[in-house]
Amino acid sequence: MLPVMPSAEKLTSAMRSLESAFLIGVEGATEIWLVRHGDCYDDMEELDDPPLSVRGRDQADRLAARVKRAHVAAIYSSPYRRAMETAQKLSSDIKVDPRLVEMDMQIADDGHFQFNETPESVIERFGAVIDEIGAAHPGQRVIAVTHGAAMIVYLTHVLHMEPGQFRFLPYYTSVSVLRVLGGLQMVGSLGDTAHLD
Repeated sequence: MLPVMPSAEKLTSAMRSLESAFLIGVEGATEIWLVRHGDCYDDMEELDDPPLSVRGRDQADRLAARVKRAHVAAIYSSPYRRAMETAQKLSSDIKVDPRLVEMDMQIADDGHFQFNETPESVIERFGAVIDEIGAAHPGQRVIAVTHGAAMIVYLTHVLHMEPGQFRFLPYYTSVSVLRVLGGLQMVGSLGDTAHLD
């Protein structure tokens, strides 16, 4: 027996319903661009709170050109220098939020990162600021300039994955999109670097 093909109307209705479930085009949903800061590791001299490198400033300039066309309502940033310098390329009006900082970590003797903050702690602080941004900017687009490891942990949470399962490293100034409405959060894109091409 041949499968019965749905009508175009039913198919369109099913697709719109699916899009709505992922907060695409839903009135009042806030679009939050999680942006990793620009590169700060080329020719690094300061370990505690390094500035952007020459390459990082170029990356931030390219992101700024993209942001000019994006109709952004607000920009939030981690207080760390590399994040603030990235955010300052986007706007002079920045809301600084210490919950957007990187995970507490150090370099272990074997040369690998050793995380001193639990994923649960990152999820709690990131979740609180994301909820507040969504409530303060319904239906708008907002940028949060933050850090790689903390972003990975939070995106892993939103994707309902276990910590350590998400094999993803956001590149410098990459954009990962969250759509937020009330307590619902959906990932819209991951690690977009179109502005660097």
